[in-house]
Amino acid sequence: MSAMPKRKFTEAEYLAIERAAEFKSEFYNGEMFAMSGATFPHNRVKGNFDGNFFVQLKGSDCQSLTSDMRVKVDATGLYTYPDIIVVCGELELLDGRQDVLLNPTVIIEVLSPSTEKYDRGAKFRQYQQIKSLKEYVLAAQDEPVCERYVRQAEENWTYTAVVGLDVEFAFASISVRIPMADIYRGVTFLPPESAGSVEGLR
Repeated sequence: MSAMPKRKFTEAEYLAIERAAEFKSEFYNGEMFAMSGATFPHNRVKGNFDGNFFVQLKGSDCQSLTSDMRVKVDATGLYTYPDIIVVCGELELLDGRQDVLLNPTVIIEVLSPSTEKYDRGAKFRQYQQIKSLKEYVLAAQDEPVCERYVRQAEENWTYTAVVGLDVEFAFASISVRIPMADIYRGVTFLPPESAGSVEGLR
């Protein structure tokens, strides 16, 4: 007996469902993918980034948005919810609902066991199709490590890793510098055998 084919949604159907839903789903190639909850360290790292952005971006033409803001990769049709977005200049929005951003400048994803492979691979390849995107940052939640990819003129991406709590993470595309100790403030790093027990959560 053959399996029933999955229902394919149009972009308009996805947006209608998503805008009325109580939980968030990503969308790609006609399929909707429900998003899971996040751990305390994941949320703490995200909140620490956003708190620093609020202070350091004040008075500039850049602003930060957290994971309630939907982003569309216009070239591929992916709709997703990055953990943190920085957008500089005028916002480009999909329509009058003002809930789909088209022109992020910086995207930050906080890595989780269930999403790390996707964030490093297929999702990053999708993000590279966003012409406005200048910088992509991956922040670990189980160790003090932040990795930075910066777009170059030839459409290559340069890579830098910042490791440890006694150094500073400096963004290349915006005037923000954050001590790693501030990014990981309030996070307790578990030994490897304990960290494995939370696999499946963001």
